[in-house]
Amino acid sequence: MNQGLLNSLTEAERLLVAEAERDALKQLDEDELLDLHQRIRRTRTKYVKNYRRGASAAVADAGGRGLSYARNQRDRDKAELFESVLATVSREVAAAARRASMELRAERIAAGRSARPALAPAKRPAGKPAPATNPRPRAAKTTGGLKKDASTRALGSRRQAARDSR
Repeated sequence: MNQGLLNSLTEAERLLVAEAERDALKQLDEDELLDLHQRIRRTRTKYVKNYRRGASAAVADAGGRGLSYARNQRDRDKAELFESVLATVSREVAAAARRASMELRAERIAAGRSARPALAPAKRPAGKPAPATNPRPRAAKTTGGLKKDASTRALGSRRQAARDSR
């Protein structure tokens, strides 16, 4: 990161950036990560808004968008900094959510296995072979596209609703 930009941050903003470093992120749980994500998103939005307002006001003074680009550099840089920090935190939130999902899934599978009694395999008579399984999955009846099928179902629902309202 640009040291000049980091020096221009307020103390609260510096702490916010420090909280988003990898070592600090590993110590946070999912709820704390979501809270940090929200705070960084608010700060990023603030600087994006400040930049856009300043840039639009500078266009009239400078005589064009290209000429006004050099102005308001600090807000643009801060918005970019917080965007990259937000991306880092977003990836960590996604990883934490994935871990929590896998843990919950494992718990549910374990609970399902413990609640169900173990079934003994069915015994077949010695002379009969095992039933044949179909190697190819059966094709679903579609018209060629999921969106088209959904649209067709929705159209039918709308027609039925129109009939029911009469």
